Parts: sequence; structure tokens; C-alpha cells
Amino acid sequence: MFDLIIVGGSIAGTTAAVYAARRKLNFKMVTGDIGGEVALSGEVENWPTVNQTTGFELAEKLGEQLKFNEVSVDEGFTVTEIVQTGKTWHIKAQSLSGESREYDALTVIIASGVKPKHLGVPGEEELDHKGVTYCTVCDGPLFKNKITTTIGGGNSALESGLMMATIAQHVYVINKNDKFKGEQILIDKLTKIPNVEIIYNAKTAKIEGGANVSGVTYSLADGSSHTIESNGVMVHIGNNPNSGFAPVAKDKFGQIIVDSMCRTNLPGLYAAGDVTDTPYKQIVVAAGMGCTAALAAIEYINRFEQ
Repeated sequence: MFDLIIVGGSIAGTTAAVYAARRKLNFKMVTGDIGGEVALSGEVENWPTVNQTTGFELAEKLGEQLKFNEVSVDEGFTVTEIVQTGKTWHIKAQSLSGESREYDALTVIIASGVKPKHLGVPGEEELDHKGVTYCTVCDGPLFKNKITTTIGGGNSALESGLMMATIAQHVYVINKNDKFKGEQILIDKLTKIPNVEIIYNAKTAKIEGGANVSGVTYSLADGSSHTIESNGVMVHIGNNPNSGFAPVAKDKFGQIIVDSMCRTNLPGLYAAGDVTDTPYKQIVVAAGMGCTAALAAIEYINRFEQ
């Protein structure tokens, strides 16, 4: 019987693990990878004490910190089910190769993060990994001196456009709204770059191509349809929470509902980071929630009676 199982290995999960290790809990982290969506981020300029880094570098630091604190990690495993057994929890996980593992714990912290949303338009699924990507950091360098299209209106889309402007010959950015929703400093940077063309009030209708992406068709508010040439399409329209396995109360978006101490509606079950209904999806917020969840779980364990 573990004191704690931490589900997820990004900022929230790692922070929780550091606090659990310092309190000498008998615990384990179960995660598909270290870093999660953070590893897929571009430039990071809002992490305290670090003026500038990248998501990949930050993810590497998370791995180093887990090793430094001697955290036991079952990496490559995705939690598929959490079941309440009396006052404790039974957790099931599976690897991509089909290997199964099971755990029992007094408490669980769910820090499973999010996954990218899809457009749901013709050509998207067929051309996935054939020019369509949801990770500009991962695949952007493949499109050197080519034409690319970024779809989205938030920070991740702005970061994608900024990155591709340094790699591609020409960059289109399709925004379904009349303005961006991201940080003003990113908007100001993107709108001043000469090889970036922004198309506002445009709804993506289809991703064109055969063996590979060849273009993007979009429609405007006046009903007109247009097709632009494009060798790569970067989709950044938001994320869905990885919460399907969690037997807890969720909001209409599937986000886990938590209180100020990261408690869910079930005793001994906590959640932290982007998988929750916190309105601010920021790495520093996720870190704070990971700390809060760990301290709340420790308090619960100290008072636990079988």
C-alpha cells in the first residue's frame, strides 16, 4: 500500500513529487513521459528566476529533479482506471506495449494534463503526420524554407507563428476571431514580421493534400471560400483535459473540479495543473497547485484511519 500515487510527470506532478519526497512518503509517479505538454512548448519567458528557456529544456530539468530527489517513476505508463476500495484507491495503468500494472494507495494526485484539440475538418486525420501537426516545436524544423499555416488564436498559436517565421519561407496564421486572445507582447512581435500573413475571421474548412499536405481551404464571414498553398499545418486551438479515467466531479469541459486545496469531491483524491478547472493554464500556476495538492495529501495521510 503506497501513501500516494502521482498521475502525470509534468510541472504539477513533479512539484508534488518533490514535496512528497521531502516528507519521506512511500509513493510512486506513474506517467507516460516526463514533461508532458511543457516539453512541447516553445520559448518560456515566464518561469521565475529564469529569463528565457524552452519547454524542452524545462522538461529535462524536471527529469533531473526527479532523479535528484530519488523519485520512483513508472514511465511509459498511462493510468486507465482509478477505483475506490473502501477508504483507499486502486489504480490501473497500461503501457503502449500492453503491459499492465496496478497499485493501491491511500491518496492519489491527478496531474495528467491535457491533449491538443483537433479541428474536425476533412483532411485533418488523413494527413496527420503528413504535414499536419499539433506540435510546432517537434515538427516545425521539417518545413525549412517552405510555406506553413498555423491555425489558432491563443498563445500557443502565436508562439507557433513566431517559431515558423524563423524557419519557413512564408507563414500564414488563420484566426477564426477578429483578434488574438494571447499575450500582447507575442501579438506585437508576430504582427511585425514581414514573412507572416495573418488571416482574421477565417474558419478552416478543409486541409488539402494527397500523400502530403498541399494547402488549406477556409471561409470568411461573407461566405467566400479561399485556398492557400501550404506544405505544413500547425493546429493550436486549445486542449482537452486527460480526465476520462478519473471518477470525480468534472465541469462541462471535462476539467476536474477542485477546491482551494486541490481536493476533488472524493476524499483522498486530489488534482492539480491543467487537468483541473483552474482558469489560468500557466506553468507557474500548475507548480503551485502541485505543491498544494501534495501538502493537502500529506495532511490527509497524517490523519488517516483505516
